[in-house]
Amino acid sequence: MSEPTGKYSITMPRDIAEAAKARSGPSGLSAYVAAAVARQIERDNLNELITVAEAEHGPVTDDEIQSLRDQLNQARREQTRHGASAA
Repeated sequence: MSEPTGKYSITMPRDIAEAAKARSGPSGLSAYVAAAVARQIERDNLNELITVAEAEHGPVTDDEIQSLRDQLNQARREQTRHGASAA
């Protein structure tokens, strides 16, 4: 069952509205815009979480970020190798 909906009037630049309309596909412009707004809300919530965490624990350093990226890339390489050997 889907969530209840409401009808809203919004204003946006015409070129953005037309591009969204062209890309919205069979689900329509309303669904396309709703998905974009939902993604923005997720980003805003994550930014708030990061702000709270950094206030409590200090900012994440570039070295820490790179270390985590390296670990993720290594895990992906291992997963690819294991997937290839299982086939």
